Amino acid sequence: MVSAALFGSLFLLLILNVPVGIAIGGASLAAIFAGDALSVGYLFQSLVSGCDSFPIMAIPLFILAGELMAAGGVSRRILDFCSVFFGRMTGGLAIVTIVVCMFFAAVSGSGPATVAAVGSMVVPSMLKRGYSKSFTLALIATAGCIGVIIPPSIPMVLYGVSTQSSISSMFMAGFIPGMLIGGLLIVWCHYYCKKHGWKGDDEPFSWARAQRVGNDAKWALINPLIILGGIYAGIFTPTEAAAVAVAYAFVCGIFIHKEMNFKTVLTPIANACSTTGTAMVILGCATAFTRIMTIEQIPAMVTAFMISLTENKIILLILINILLLIVGCFMDTTPAMIVLSPILLPVARSLGLDPIHFGIIMVVNLAIGFITPPLGVNIFVAARIGDVKLEVVTRGIVPFIFVMIGALMLITFVPQLSMFLPNLLR
Repeated sequence: MVSAALFGSLFLLLILNVPVGIAIGGASLAAIFAGDALSVGYLFQSLVSGCDSFPIMAIPLFILAGELMAAGGVSRRILDFCSVFFGRMTGGLAIVTIVVCMFFAAVSGSGPATVAAVGSMVVPSMLKRGYSKSFTLALIATAGCIGVIIPPSIPMVLYGVSTQSSISSMFMAGFIPGMLIGGLLIVWCHYYCKKHGWKGDDEPFSWARAQRVGNDAKWALINPLIILGGIYAGIFTPTEAAAVAVAYAFVCGIFIHKEMNFKTVLTPIANACSTTGTAMVILGCATAFTRIMTIEQIPAMVTAFMISLTENKIILLILINILLLIVGCFMDTTPAMIVLSPILLPVARSLGLDPIHFGIIMVVNLAIGFITPPLGVNIFVAARIGDVKLEVVTRGIVPFIFVMIGALMLITFVPQLSMFLPNLLR
């Protein structure tokens, strides 16, 4: 009865288009009323205790850092620097967009934030150079997915907290998969742009220009080195790194780049507060949801059920990927990660998967959810940037989804892509 109330009410509330955080909290409350073991106060305790965690503090800090960096000119300087080296290639501006998203991913930790920050700069330029709207907006939506794969990554923090896994190891494991996805996107874009005759810019390469642009972008380029280097050198934890990122973005935007002042800085702070408030409601309610699942032994039942279907490791991994891809179409990354990771991790352990490797599989799956309708957040952001209907973006997104799924299969069945760097630290 409790399990039926928990999941039945969750699906009903989601179908009724109730906000995800409220839907998860309502489902938890329905489960509490359906059983005798817990009181209503348990939900309110979970709302507080779910957010009362030192690692969780990294989430609002990384969100704020991403907003400050976008407003402070960091992303524009990275774009100018990458254009020097990649702009003259066939499909140069498309390739530059992917590379810039990879750089910005290393400071923001958010997919939609990467789309918004980079897309607002490159989309007008790409359209002016003759790239089609559907390709341009689909490209920026897909490249933004790298924002949660290359560390720091908010979903990786959530996975680490939910499964008691090392967040630093998760960050290290995301490097090669993120680079792989970026590389595959670059190959596809080069082929597609060559087919359609979209050439690069005509400005010749010169070391003088590279030095000039590099000097202007140096503070933006060393930002990832400070954040990630500090984590892996043991100077600070991921949460402390997020605080360093905020301070660094604030200093760069106001005192170095001087593209913000003490009045305009309030806008990115307000945007970060709005995003953080939503995330914390989801996180607190999802904490109660996952605890009720644990009490009801739902993860153990799911594990037994999936293993009863087949003992073939390859088939089980494919089934898990299909499940995650479907969930990503209908549920945001934050609740999906918190709800599903405790359920599916026991299945992964039974298959002999390392928790870190499985975490990367989950992150990549849910990153693909950013670009799959009907709840693909990156698609909505890209459509808003391009001021077009959603259909324009979805028309061009299909080949990019296939590229992402191809990368997912490699990451799933070649564990060393994820585990090579973390194993160096063990």
